[in-house]
Amino acid sequence: MWRDAAGTLHQRADGPARIVSLVPSITELICDLGLAGQLAGRSGFCVHPRATLKNVPKVGGTKDVDLAKVQALKPTHVLLNIDENEKPVAAALARFVPHLIVTHPLGPLDNPPLYRLLGGIFGRGEAAEALCARFQQAHDALTQAARDWPRQRVLYLIWKNPWMTVARDTYISRTLALAGWDSVPADAAARYPQVQLDQALLQEAELVLLASEPYRFRARHVAELRALPVMRGKTVALIDGEMTSWYGSRAIAGMGYLRRLRQ
Repeated sequence: MWRDAAGTLHQRADGPARIVSLVPSITELICDLGLAGQLAGRSGFCVHPRATLKNVPKVGGTKDVDLAKVQALKPTHVLLNIDENEKPVAAALARFVPHLIVTHPLGPLDNPPLYRLLGGIFGRGEAAEALCARFQQAHDALTQAARDWPRQRVLYLIWKNPWMTVARDTYISRTLALAGWDSVPADAAARYPQVQLDQALLQEAELVLLASEPYRFRARHVAELRALPVMRGKTVALIDGEMTSWYGSRAIAGMGYLRRLRQ
């Protein structure tokens, strides 16, 4: 049996499952485990792999789930995440879905247990172990390379109006730390705090990164920030948010991406 992030014990699925995934990165992982044929539904934000998912029905967003659409698909399993899906949605789903699988990776090293959880439940243990081996290889390559890099303090922006960043108690911050980037502020009451781009904050940061998600920062935003007097002398750059915030199988590519980016 396998225990999920909510503490629920799950047995191996009895035969082919009907899976609805409400978590974009987990949807990708399900496909990479060879389970795309059992995917009955997905959130509108589940976009990778595009060709595979184009004919899989959408059931709303990660938070505004269309419960009627989910129910009509008659899923045996729904995949959730503690940060991305709200408790009332989970409670409503529990009334008609036999199995809710709750996930909550808090850092890169939570990925191999996630692979094994889903691989075990859905009978894809060998595929899960293959992903674990690839993860370990990418993790070792990044951490070994990072030993030669000076650590840098990084302001990682995820939103504009208001400006928002990530606290160190987040998956994103722990992923950045593997590449030798320590997110600022060092202490924050919220996991995704609102910040002011003032001298007090920016004197802590050597580098400012604008993520491509959830806010779609683009080159024009980089130019706008570079033009601010308070940014004088700071390096401002774009970063692929999927490579830092998506867990699951995307984390393997993400570590390679960060290694190349820092080099």
